[in-house]
Amino acid sequence: MIKRIVKLTFQDAHVDIFLEVFNQNKYKIANSKGCHSVEILQSVHQKNIFFTYSFWDSEEDLNSYRHSELFKTTWAKTKILFSEKPEAWTVNSLDTIHHEL
Repeated sequence: MIKRIVKLTFQDAHVDIFLEVFNQNKYKIANSKGCHSVEILQSVHQKNIFFTYSFWDSEEDLNSYRHSELFKTTWAKTKILFSEKPEAWTVNSLDTIHHEL
């Protein structure tokens, strides 16, 4: 399993538009082949900075999504709202530590 982290920085005036686009598509994205979950995170101090955090069976599944019509149409609506170039990382989890009860 891989995780995909994407940092998205939007123009302040376009934050609500991005959230609308994301909310319209989040279940479609999460139901893509090989996707286990999609999470949206917002910076506490800079409300125009978001991160998407998604879990995928494989990089092949992620790339299939990235070449899909869903991604292309969602990305077209999103990329015009940026104030900075997005950054993305595909990572493997090496360890997860949870609080012991």
